[in-house]
Amino acid sequence: MNAVGLEFFLSPLERILFLPSKTFHKMHNELQSIEQINNHVANQDAAILYFYSDNCAPCLSLRPKVIKLVENEFPKIKLAFVNGEKHPELRSIHHVFTNPTLILFFQGREYRRESKYISIPQLSKEIARPYNMMFEN
Repeated sequence: MNAVGLEFFLSPLERILFLPSKTFHKMHNELQSIEQINNHVANQDAAILYFYSDNCAPCLSLRPKVIKLVENEFPKIKLAFVNGEKHPELRSIHHVFTNPTLILFFQGREYRRESKYISIPQLSKEIARPYNMMFEN
């Protein structure tokens, strides 16, 4: 059975994991150049860069959790996505060697970096203190 026939039997996640593809899906708020990344980080008091790949299962499962965390608990943080597979030069500039990687910036400076196995409760705790110091006064 060829890959096209196999697609019928696979879930969307299984298609991403098991079928070869170089199709890249643009995300909402996806940054595609170093200028966009620099502007995103420089023009926000707090920002997160989420480096991901379309063929990364942890990236797919973590993405909605991070979006929900930022929207519900840290609404003043601006979240943006970078497809490291599609733009490897952006990944290398920021020394991102694995997906997913989240880089948290406060006032243009890198504050925290989390990669691969990311705990949402732990991430929330890491963000809460500096976020509250900056925005709750």
